[in-house]
Amino acid sequence: MANALDTIWREFQPGRTIYLPGATGESLALASALGGDPERAAGVHLLSCLVPGMNEALDYGGLAADGTATTFLLPGCMRESFKRGQVSLIPRTYWGIAQQFQATRCDVAIAHVAPPDANGLCSLGIASDFAPLIWPQAAVKILLVNPSMPRLPRALSLPLADADVVVTLDGPLVEAAPAASNEEVEAIAAKVAALVPDGAHIQTGIGGAPGAIWKYLRGHRGLVLRSGMVNDWLLDLRDAGALAEDARHLAGIAYGTRALYDDLAGSDLVGFATTFETHGLPALVALPRLTSVNGALEVDLFGQINVEWQGAALSSGVGGGPDFMRAATFSPGGRSIIALPATAKRGTLSRIVARLDKPSVGIARSDIDTVVTEHGVAELRDKGMDQRAEALIAIAAPEFQAELAEGWRNLRATFR
Repeated sequence: MANALDTIWREFQPGRTIYLPGATGESLALASALGGDPERAAGVHLLSCLVPGMNEALDYGGLAADGTATTFLLPGCMRESFKRGQVSLIPRTYWGIAQQFQATRCDVAIAHVAPPDANGLCSLGIASDFAPLIWPQAAVKILLVNPSMPRLPRALSLPLADADVVVTLDGPLVEAAPAASNEEVEAIAAKVAALVPDGAHIQTGIGGAPGAIWKYLRGHRGLVLRSGMVNDWLLDLRDAGALAEDARHLAGIAYGTRALYDDLAGSDLVGFATTFETHGLPALVALPRLTSVNGALEVDLFGQINVEWQGAALSSGVGGGPDFMRAATFSPGGRSIIALPATAKRGTLSRIVARLDKPSVGIARSDIDTVVTEHGVAELRDKGMDQRAEALIAIAAPEFQAELAEGWRNLRATFR
């Protein structure tokens, strides 16, 4: 490994901007090596789309005192370097990130790939999302070949011949931890699943209620995956006969267990594409019955959504949810769903609030459609301001409903 790393380190020169793959494209072996020798990042600017919960192995912004990083979501491990001003957090949706990467010229781009096939093509394996977009503009192209990366039949590939540097570095892949659930999450998931029609093109976010709906979709038929990612649940739906036959299931990354990755390598169940295709509005709005299911931290009575702030702590970024939410509301027969528990902090804090008091709003009220808590479903798309507030108060936890109603009356009295 030492020789392989030396080859990479020669490209880590002060003043350079270096793209590193994030999400499940992250090389944990390279992250470990950087963490053990952080001064390699001295004077270097690292560029990536790192994802909270997935990419928590290394604070890429805080490796060296004069190192910096740009990302679009903020993993928890990078909060301290963000506070110090070493991290630039750009508030763009995934489709916007794709546009930015395609237009970015960086000094070095690293792609994490499977070993080449007989034609000299290196599969991007479980992450086709961004690497093909930034790769053509890089002055120096590094293929990081990982023998543990599976070659998925319809993942995108990069030609071995295009690389300036080819390095073999074996290491584990990013895998999803077992999903936690509880009575509230299960109740929300069941309500969400009841809103999903047969024949839907379906997208979900990570964890919580969005990640739990799949067990309640086993009785559906004709479902098609059209999402930023594919998880282990798709295999359950396939085995239950819930998926459309000969459908074009599409995702940008796979995020699950090694068993999922091995199954996808052998089954050719899912095609993979860049974020331009998975999150681009022109392609998404043409899909019939596009149903997006995403989580949130708070929703206020105007329909504004907080997806970034936990108290005063910035805990994420805008993400891909808004892309799918906007597309779903324009899709023929489509629906956008925000699914969240009605309370936080063991029931002491309502997630339905009169008005957001956070520094920024992640999703505008113009993009909201349907909100689901364990207490019910609020249909907001065609409702006026007062009717929205009433619908959201009705699905808040009962112990907070009177306070919310009073808060709305007080707000309403200030309108001119």
